[in-house]
Amino acid sequence: MTAATHPPPRDRPGASGGVGVAAGAVDGAAETRRSARSGVVGLLGAAASGMFGFVLAVVITRSYGTTGSGAFFAAIGVVTVAAAVCTLGAETGLMWALPRRRAGVTGDAARVLPVALAPPLLVAVLVAVGGALVAGQLLGPAGGPLLVMTFAAVPVVVAMNLLLAVLRCVRPMRAYVAVQFLLLPVARPLLVGAAALAGGGLLAGMTGWLVPAAVALLVCLVLAAGPLGVREGARLRPERADWTTFWRFALPRAGSAAIDAGSMWIGVLLTSALAGPAEAGVFGAVGRYVLAGQLAMQGLRVAVSPQLSRLLGRGEVAAAAAVHRQMTTWGLVLSWPVYLLLAVFGPAFLALFGSEFTAGAAAMTVLALAMLINTGVGNVQSMLLMGGRSGLHLSSVLAGLLVTVALGLVLIPAHGATGAALAWAAGIATENLTAATCARLVVGQPLVDHRMLVAAATIVGGVGTAAVAAVALAGRGIPGLMLAVATLATICVGLLTVPGVRRRVRVTMVQIRGGEPDGTPPRPSKGR
Repeated sequence: MTAATHPPPRDRPGASGGVGVAAGAVDGAAETRRSARSGVVGLLGAAASGMFGFVLAVVITRSYGTTGSGAFFAAIGVVTVAAAVCTLGAETGLMWALPRRRAGVTGDAARVLPVALAPPLLVAVLVAVGGALVAGQLLGPAGGPLLVMTFAAVPVVVAMNLLLAVLRCVRPMRAYVAVQFLLLPVARPLLVGAAALAGGGLLAGMTGWLVPAAVALLVCLVLAAGPLGVREGARLRPERADWTTFWRFALPRAGSAAIDAGSMWIGVLLTSALAGPAEAGVFGAVGRYVLAGQLAMQGLRVAVSPQLSRLLGRGEVAAAAAVHRQMTTWGLVLSWPVYLLLAVFGPAFLALFGSEFTAGAAAMTVLALAMLINTGVGNVQSMLLMGGRSGLHLSSVLAGLLVTVALGLVLIPAHGATGAALAWAAGIATENLTAATCARLVVGQPLVDHRMLVAAATIVGGVGTAAVAAVALAGRGIPGLMLAVATLATICVGLLTVPGVRRRVRVTMVQIRGGEPDGTPPRPSKGR
């Protein structure tokens, strides 16, 4: 515990894993039950976000074609990477710092807001002004206005991202899900689609993509002010120790956050520059599927990050490792079947974007297999970050970036989207294996258990067998995909008749409801 953070004296009801969780002895089983409940909310939100994110990708690709969608995805990449750079790691810093502080009028949580918000917003405004001034010179009259709008939106997106982090820490998980996983992904395809139907070009479509961020910013501002006691006069003037403690953690995270947010967009921009906008459009479409498959892990990460910060901040590494193992198993069970199907039936999935996008099938297979590593190690990055080891996390991310860029420069000119996929896949493997090794050494607890290994082997065997049989009978197109999905659905229904499987499902449902693994009803407790 640093000098600028203090253990809260009592629970604040309603904010699972948020600001103000009581200190004291930690029950590992209780922590896994807590993570199960918040994890389910995060998963439901991630599922909705993934569905509407896919709808947005279809709207963009169908409305603007390979060249236009390549420019659209590149514009999204610019604002995403620029916002991540300008955030300076403060988003993760808030997720790390707020659970270790006291909320309310008499607490010290509100003091961190000026520390976390002021520097990133200042940098964002400078980047927006500078980018807008040079946009016309870079792209000329044709692309200049689109780039001007993109840079002008950076301060709004930065403020939204920071306030979303605050919201996650001070409100129940469902509030964060409503904004991040419902408001933003639902509004964007509706507005972009409306702009396209009205005959608007890329500028109108990008406006439709950006407006929901401004709305989300206002919603977060309203929802976060109350729990922090801002309306009642909570102290906002920080102490010197607040600045040094926060930014000592956040600055190493600044670089890794920019790379994390821009992992796919770096590939899109490299592909656009080295192989042309059409190949970039194909790679962007492939990337949308790959990132959509990762939403389960994202939902679990945002659900338990404040909880991990609290546990690791108190030295409860065994409980933190138990939470990590449970969430990794969940993420593996939910993500691996998706990625295996993407790897085998890439032509079927990409055909939904249009026939010209099926050229990305090889890139889809490469990236889907790489994501098995990403999801298989779990959220080891969160273990490092919430444990205050942002420097180690930055090292692993930099290693992955160097591999991605170095291989991209070699492979993209000759192989286009497939070369970009190979480069990114190598970077994904490098980053995640490095982070997993560091997390294991830092935590000193096993991050993999027998249950995870059994789940992985079962999924690979079951999904692999169904996919191979479907390809042999119906090919890699939509008929083969439908046959594979129907086969897997039948297998899942059959598994529910197995007593051991039914018992495991029953235990998990009891955990989600807050009861004991043996079926004991939920016990009243603070902070649920």
